[in-house]
Amino acid sequence: MPSRQTVLITGAGGVGRAVIAELRARDVPVRVMVRRDDERAAELRRFGAEVVTGDLTRPETVAAGLQDVRRMYFAMPVSRDHLLAATVVATVAREYGNLEALVGVSQMTVSQMTATSTDESHQQRLHWLAEQVLNWSGLPVIHIRPTSFLDNPLFTALAAQSIKRDGTLALPFGSGRTSPVAVGDVARVAATVLGDPRGHVGNVYELTGPQTMDMGEMAESYSRALGRPVTYADVPLQQWRTEVLAGLGLPRHIEEHIVTMCRLHQENRYDRATDDVARVTGVPAQTVEQFVSAHKGLYVD
Repeated sequence: MPSRQTVLITGAGGVGRAVIAELRARDVPVRVMVRRDDERAAELRRFGAEVVTGDLTRPETVAAGLQDVRRMYFAMPVSRDHLLAATVVATVAREYGNLEALVGVSQMTVSQMTATSTDESHQQRLHWLAEQVLNWSGLPVIHIRPTSFLDNPLFTALAAQSIKRDGTLALPFGSGRTSPVAVGDVARVAATVLGDPRGHVGNVYELTGPQTMDMGEMAESYSRALGRPVTYADVPLQQWRTEVLAGLGLPRHIEEHIVTMCRLHQENRYDRATDDVARVTGVPAQTVEQFVSAHKGLYVD
């Protein structure tokens, strides 16, 4: 039976919050490290989580967060500090921790990268380097590499805008195929291995939806889920960056990462599908149609 060891969660964003909810539903004790003790922290306490303040780039706060913890979930939002944070976590966990499992959330793009590849974004490069650091640390690491998320604004908020406007899924993905995965499915995998890491340490799990599809096929999935015609409109990448992405006011680092993701989709770098979600959790990953059906209110007025 899984033990009730406390799990330290860093990165309580979309995936992190879903992991917390999954673990608490399984009655696993959770400690969450947050930058600020604000309303979001109060909401985490309502989940039944212990909340501590800390900064992944400050070793002393990481050491405090790791006290009496045997399992850790390491993740960050898109940030230039990702490699620094991974290095601090690895260093502190080696010296002060007593971990039996460290789940690191990376990106599936890493599986096609090398020490000298240059086609990827700076953020993807940081993920690749962070994985090397965690591996070199000798810690009991489990790497989770999700592909692009179905919950990403590209497939939700921005898709909803164009679907409502003219019935199109308007994205700069060209003819590339993709297999986005739902945040909830990634969280189930993370919670499963954190709840009972036996047999998982040293493994890499590449998480995708159940099948790859081109954007025309994806639009058909939206059509079936929404009960209205949806077609794919391939938008030139630079036009989309100027007319859509630039208006979001994102930091340059994040904007560059998103643009690179789109270009890699055009180059068919996301044409991969695995059954790792089902293999780890016993439940298949959601299809695009299932996800859109479950969030139908977002796409229709």
